Amino acid sequence: MSGTRWLDDEEQRTWRAYIRTSQLLQDALERQLQRDSGIPHTYYMILVVLSESPGRTMTMSELSSILRYSVSRLSHAVSRLEEKGWVRRVKRPEDRRTTVAELTDEGFAALVQAAPGHVEEVRRVLFDPLTPAQVRRFREVLTTILTAFESQEPPGEDERPRQLDPAAP
Repeated sequence: MSGTRWLDDEEQRTWRAYIRTSQLLQDALERQLQRDSGIPHTYYMILVVLSESPGRTMTMSELSSILRYSVSRLSHAVSRLEEKGWVRRVKRPEDRRTTVAELTDEGFAALVQAAPGHVEEVRRVLFDPLTPAQVRRFREVLTTILTAFESQEPPGEDERPRQLDPAAP
């Protein structure tokens, strides 16, 4: 494949540092949430997204699009959250074909309890090693990459899926 644009040495070192850092970050967040709250990171993210939605509700398809989870993965996770009493699924009265996930008061309480430890771990492993200027540059780089991804994504059926705002506090 003579047309392959191989990574140069600098790109290769950057790529490998990114992959390793990404793996270690995900592992650290998963360990902390499991240890302190018994919540897998996947479930925590569902609770977070629902907590930030109007009425703490969202259609399953919207939730799947935002989190980038397959329908089956999301359905399985929401089933486990329903068993805990943290989320419930309901049909929209005006459209019985649409299933809405709703964060319960118990689910919100679980999220409130888990959030401080999670935020502290994010701070410890991601932000504490960086200066404020490095944090700003890091956000700029990530925003550039996200923008490139989003510009390549085809629009959804009705509109593009809502994205998590990387610049949100």
